[in-house]
Amino acid sequence: MSLLIRNGRVVTAVDDYHADIFVEDETVSLIGRNLDVEADRTIDAAGRLVIPGGVDPHTHMDMPFGGTTSADDFETGTRAAAFGGTTTIVDFAIQTKGHSTLEGLETWHEKAAGKAGIDYGFHMIVTDMEDDRLWEMRRLADEGVTSYKMFMAYPGVLYVDDGTLFRAMRKAGEDGTLVCMHAENGIVIDEIVKIALAEGKTAPKYHALTRPTRMEAEGVHRSIAIAEVAGVPVYIVHLSCADALEQVTLARDRGAQVFAETCPQYLFLDLSHYDHDDFEGAKYVMTPPLREKWNQEHLWRGLGFGDLQSISTDHCPFCFKDQKVLGIDDFSKIPNGGPGVENRMSLVYNGGVVGGRLSVNKFVELTSTAAAKLFGLFPKKGTIAVGSDADIVVFNPERRETISIDNPHTHHMNVDYNAYEGTEVQGVSEIVISRGRVVVEDNIWHGRAGGGNFIKRGLFGGPF
Repeated sequence: MSLLIRNGRVVTAVDDYHADIFVEDETVSLIGRNLDVEADRTIDAAGRLVIPGGVDPHTHMDMPFGGTTSADDFETGTRAAAFGGTTTIVDFAIQTKGHSTLEGLETWHEKAAGKAGIDYGFHMIVTDMEDDRLWEMRRLADEGVTSYKMFMAYPGVLYVDDGTLFRAMRKAGEDGTLVCMHAENGIVIDEIVKIALAEGKTAPKYHALTRPTRMEAEGVHRSIAIAEVAGVPVYIVHLSCADALEQVTLARDRGAQVFAETCPQYLFLDLSHYDHDDFEGAKYVMTPPLREKWNQEHLWRGLGFGDLQSISTDHCPFCFKDQKVLGIDDFSKIPNGGPGVENRMSLVYNGGVVGGRLSVNKFVELTSTAAAKLFGLFPKKGTIAVGSDADIVVFNPERRETISIDNPHTHHMNVDYNAYEGTEVQGVSEIVISRGRVVVEDNIWHGRAGGGNFIKRGLFGGPF
């Protein structure tokens, strides 16, 4: 099927012009003024932005955690992502400790195949990596899994020690791949948690109060130091606070290949969301936790100045009524994570562009292009150019919606609450195109389960 998008304002990370776009065979074929071509379908995008489909490099679909599994699987989660204007996700396959990473990859292929409605790739969460298994990392790269995530948090579950960090980082550097770091000092945090529970402090707010910003900053500093010695670029995931950002900025200023993302929850939500006498604060139990509100302007400044490269969601939803309640008497047993994959684009446009903090080009860079470049997807993804995949969003910059679980235009995620309930946003994805197929229009899903492809990603191509 061929498609002609007329009269739109085409915006990429570097371009801003009015033109028509002709799509055939799943890719962009022609771009120009007043194109004289025949198409199976024509879309009039007058008064709209025509932008690359969003790339969310951090999601957790169908992920086991804390005795349960995240509420969105690859079918419901990718459908919700598409409604919000995201056309590619990079999710996390998990190595079971003591087992092969290749087994973990196969498990996640089985989870996603036949379900994903948009294109997807995988990072690999490494939970152990002895010398005799290092060869698997090269095999993963050959399979298009060119980034690995390791945890300094969750001792006994996902945590890896510094020796494992260095060993895996050194191999990743040799192979030209990228290491993603969950950077918190989980050993010290667990001690703080034990003290709080012994003092009878069991409410959700103590999840945040037992994970101080200095422990995130220490983890960021240590992971950068180890990565520099190992000779590998490092990407700090879900950076939440000014303390941690300071470590990234200092490292980048001395020329280290350090990159970082933040998430909408750290730009729009804050510590006050835990201030409930009942269990409502559990909705916002995620790691890192929400921080004091003053951190937000530091993060926005980091995005504007280029010390934070990308905005992901860390989408990992757990239903309030039958999953978060697992920790009703002990905050440390509340499944960590929250929803957000659907609301990212509108939130960032509203807070960034409408709020005067970001240019419209920077908005595209932060929600699409930078992640595509960092994770080996560009220029297939992350831009609108001849030969690129026709992942395109017709975005209404004037339309307003109030995010709510009760608003069918803002909530398609398979979870019983919305973290941004009641937030009004300006800027809405109206038509979403994945590889030349209209998958969302008029708030109706036109895609299909299994319509998304697994994307083999290239090697790290930085610095940026």
